[in-house]
Amino acid sequence: MSFVEIDRPSEGVLVLTLNRPERMNAMAFDVMIPLRESLEEISSDNSVRVVILTGAGKGFCSGADLEDPGMVPNIDGLGLPAIARRSMGLLEDVIRTVRRMNQPLIAAINGPAIGGGFCLALAADLRIVAEPAYFRAAGINNGLTASELGLSYLLPRVIGQGRAAEIMLTGRDVSPKEALDIGMVSELTTAEGLVPAAVAIADRIKGFSQSGVEMTKRSLWASLDSSSFESHMESEGLAQLFIRLTTKNFEEAIRARREGRPPKFLD
Repeated sequence: MSFVEIDRPSEGVLVLTLNRPERMNAMAFDVMIPLRESLEEISSDNSVRVVILTGAGKGFCSGADLEDPGMVPNIDGLGLPAIARRSMGLLEDVIRTVRRMNQPLIAAINGPAIGGGFCLALAADLRIVAEPAYFRAAGINNGLTASELGLSYLLPRVIGQGRAAEIMLTGRDVSPKEALDIGMVSELTTAEGLVPAAVAIADRIKGFSQSGVEMTKRSLWASLDSSSFESHMESEGLAQLFIRLTTKNFEEAIRARREGRPPKFLD
């Protein structure tokens, strides 16, 4: 049985489905390691323009699997502290890989996104959600910290520090409607319409310049770490000039408008 399924609903669009529905697609190592490997391989596939991540069954990703976490590879001879650190590192690598992908990734959140699954959703470039879903920073409810896998970094940057603090410190559920209202997700749809809605967004994105989309993703993520508005604005300007001067995309856009047709960007 494959714990990560791949589908290509349209040219240039790839859907990755976490496929362990009986465990709500929890973050067992035998799910997360294949997910990371799949993401790395897809990132190097230049025929893929946009990636959609969703979950099989009733869950998106329910966080750490407390009953059947699977085997941590390459731990022979290690003590408990080193095993624990490497285990966390394997999960952290999944979040880093999502962020570093060349393609934008859309999280199609079909069910609960809990703990690490919440952070997996936040690591995506775009998020859309269906009515059965909810979000929960679960660690605080389990006697641990609510902050894991970058959650305390990403959530304040998506919805603001005040709202993030209240959600993380209370450990309460965030409904799809609230997630839409506070800007955590960009669209609320039905369970049946979730992946088609994500594919529609992906089809729009893939019509733009491949290099332009990649640079836009890089700029958006870089802005979170930028030390100042001035320094980030300069890096944005260099990215714009790079594509303007090294491609004929701008000329093609002007030509297409005059001819009343969609542009075809060849970079």
